[in-house]
Amino acid sequence: MLGLTFAAPLALAALIGLPALWFLLRVTPPRPRRINFPPLKLVADLIPQRQTPARTPPWLLILRLLIAAALILAVAGPVWNAGGVGAGGGRSALLVLLDNGFPAAHDWRDRLRVATDAVEGAARDGRPVAVIGLADAPAAFEAKTPAAALERLRALAPRPILPARDAHLATIETFLDKNRGAGLVWISDGVAGAGDTRFAKGLADLAGDRGAALTVLRADRPPALALTATENAGKLVTHALRAAPNGRDAGVIRALDQKGLPLAERDFAFGADATEADAAFEMPVELRNSISRLEIAGERSAGAVVLQDERGKRRRVGLVFGGTLDQAQPLLAPTYYLSRALQPFADVQEPRGAKGTADSINQLLDNQVSVLVLADVGALDEKTTARIESFVKDGGMLLRFAGPRLAAGNDPLVPVRLRRGGRTLGGTLSWDSPKTLAPFPPESPFAGLTPPADIGVRRQILAEPDGDLPSRTWASLQDGTPIVTAQKRGQGTIVLFHVTADTTWSNLPLSGLFIDMLRRVVALAGAAAPVQGDATRAAAPVLAPRVTLDGFGALGSPPASATAVSADYADRANLEHPPGFYGPPDGGISVNALKPDDRLKPLDTAALEGARFGSLAGAETLDLRPSLFTLALLLLALDTLAGLWLGGFLRRGGLAARLRGRPAVLALAGLVLLAALPARPVRAEEPPANRPNGIESALVTRLAYVITGDAAVDEASRTGLTGLTQMLAARTALEPGEPAGIDPAKDELAFYPLIYWPIAPNRPQPSDVAIRKIDAFMRNGGTVLFDTRDALTARPGGPPTPEGAYLRKMLATLEVPELEPVPLDHVLTKAFYLVDSFPGRYATGQTWVEALPPAAEGAERRPARAGDGVSPIIITGNDLAAAWAVGRRGEPLYPVVGGDQRQREMAFRGGVNIVMYTLTGNYKADQVHVPALLERLGQ
Repeated sequence: MLGLTFAAPLALAALIGLPALWFLLRVTPPRPRRINFPPLKLVADLIPQRQTPARTPPWLLILRLLIAAALILAVAGPVWNAGGVGAGGGRSALLVLLDNGFPAAHDWRDRLRVATDAVEGAARDGRPVAVIGLADAPAAFEAKTPAAALERLRALAPRPILPARDAHLATIETFLDKNRGAGLVWISDGVAGAGDTRFAKGLADLAGDRGAALTVLRADRPPALALTATENAGKLVTHALRAAPNGRDAGVIRALDQKGLPLAERDFAFGADATEADAAFEMPVELRNSISRLEIAGERSAGAVVLQDERGKRRRVGLVFGGTLDQAQPLLAPTYYLSRALQPFADVQEPRGAKGTADSINQLLDNQVSVLVLADVGALDEKTTARIESFVKDGGMLLRFAGPRLAAGNDPLVPVRLRRGGRTLGGTLSWDSPKTLAPFPPESPFAGLTPPADIGVRRQILAEPDGDLPSRTWASLQDGTPIVTAQKRGQGTIVLFHVTADTTWSNLPLSGLFIDMLRRVVALAGAAAPVQGDATRAAAPVLAPRVTLDGFGALGSPPASATAVSADYADRANLEHPPGFYGPPDGGISVNALKPDDRLKPLDTAALEGARFGSLAGAETLDLRPSLFTLALLLLALDTLAGLWLGGFLRRGGLAARLRGRPAVLALAGLVLLAALPARPVRAEEPPANRPNGIESALVTRLAYVITGDAAVDEASRTGLTGLTQMLAARTALEPGEPAGIDPAKDELAFYPLIYWPIAPNRPQPSDVAIRKIDAFMRNGGTVLFDTRDALTARPGGPPTPEGAYLRKMLATLEVPELEPVPLDHVLTKAFYLVDSFPGRYATGQTWVEALPPAAEGAERRPARAGDGVSPIIITGNDLAAAWAVGRRGEPLYPVVGGDQRQREMAFRGGVNIVMYTLTGNYKADQVHVPALLERLGQ
């Protein structure tokens, strides 16, 4: 299908009529002759002459034939296809194979355009079409009409995974068996997928055996970038990846917290012909543990995002010392050494007001610590022991340190059997000298750490030798006796240091090695990997998907195909387990598109013998109809001028003299010219002066409204906020600037304390970028006022209105707090005016705000209550902007619906309260305002 094709080739038959036009257009009317009209000699001056038509000049005849030919060709629908999309296969079926994994997200629009051109080309040829996404689950398919294929194509979207192309070979073979000689177009992303080692060879064999013509379209160099991250020497190291050098040699990696706020940025740059570039985040541990998301700035792809879960963050560690109060001196107790060593990377908690060791342990377990540290704690009662065992089996970590009490008891909460009494090294009554630590074995979590030579152990608790002891030993002394042992129990781990946590038995707590060892032990809390050497392990718990990434790297609700994962899941994402967060926010895990050791590789197409290759850029088709219609119009204008010239109208004194004194004709010609000019589209968007995003916006407080694209709604929003702004300037100390119309996806929202968002159900849903920015705006203290404007049509208990359904769908991906109708004692009702409702154009709708915490029992009744901050969301259906809207002279623009004559005034008062509430917060709920509020309320 190379070169020129026609959508309606039968229209070319009209070209046969061009010779007939040649004879019809050869003549032209005779040139008019100017005759004087004397009133007295009418007959004498008239000289009868027979006028014969003149021949049409050949050049004018050719011009008119060109006009006719251009119109005929334009109607035939010519399309120039230089790249050969969908080439081969004649009139048989066409199969479009589209790579839709995350490597295709970067230039997804170009790929859709090429695929659409292929389907439209098949439609022009009358061929049935089938379209499949190679990252989707394999399923049987058949060739359908091009219209159905276009619908299927519009439904495709990038998947947040690497495509598993091999899985589709069976269904492709079935299709080719039914449609021999079909055409195949593979729009490839150029990146090797997950488990597609035989796809290229298998596809080439299928095409050769079934007589199919195979065309492979791909970018000249795979443009996709990806990201992985690993922990290295306490630093978070990110790896920017690409399949091959593609000209995108530098970029920025951003670290974001759970709210989407940037924490740090690092530049990366690929070396010459390199496919990997590293960037390390060296930051305070507190800030490092706040990272929830790493991404390549500007790369809209799930592969360019790394999600960080709780396994790489701070652990809540509880400390319990088994000694008496007189032994627990602040600077000498084991908890002092432990807290100082743990504070840089853990949230250390100690019991307060506890009575006894058991009470201390229960208090910390109630606080849901991840690691429970017991320093020289001896035997415990059965109830406490059972609770600790349950804590460990559920995934907690028990970290114990030896001491006299542990050495004298018989405790089941230890990883190995212990000898009573312990072993003393060095001293006046011992022949042995203090021992130092042996090098850590490779299978130990401490591998890579170097024990200093000056560490000396003077006393330790010995383990009873048995067959499991070597596999449970993480560290030992030079004589081979264990110094750190561990055992996996259920989902948790028990770790025992065979020395004390203070300096009475060794000087280990004084070394930097002690901090590094604790860091690695605590990092294992909640980790999915089993403890080295343990052969038995309980089944990991199952975690349901909470939020997942789409192919463009945006977090949203999990798809219906997403299934739960086990807590020890460490593989890359797939269709059943898309990348995202699984499980509860406090103890879940993250699944990413790539594993930390994955690398992108270019797709090997050497096995595609006989295939025709093309580039995405060269596959663009060009519709020639607009050009031919434009050419015909220009030639027609030229023909008109030529006819006027041949008729003598363009000579001196000709056309100008005839039109002189005919203003109606001139006016009509002007109207025709104005109508021919392209009309400017109606834009509901404010002019640039009303949408400042620079320093001016930070200096002037102004209200904002969201531009919906509906001209009537946006005009009501603009005039409504203008009226409210004027009312604020007249009645309060606030002098706001002109309201601004904003696009949440493009404009900075931090400049505006309140954003008014009217719901227009006839407009498309906001983009993911806009939703994420609105979510961050509300998290950071901003307030969004959603107005459904459906108070007249909404029915309590009835089906949702189109506006209500639109708002529900939009808020489904936002973390909206619990809402309630505005209570009478809410600070919003007393922020400036004393109001009990918030009417707008309508007064029957309900106004919703974030639910207040319940009043404490027995607390003194207060006239105004508020939460910890300003409600991030307010929802109403009363069409507030229409009630606030005023014209240039201050006249109301829209009538209010209701019997209250003061409804518009109350609407303005409610609007003033909303603005003052968003600006001043809950200060009116302070006790200092109680007397004044009670006096105004008459109580």
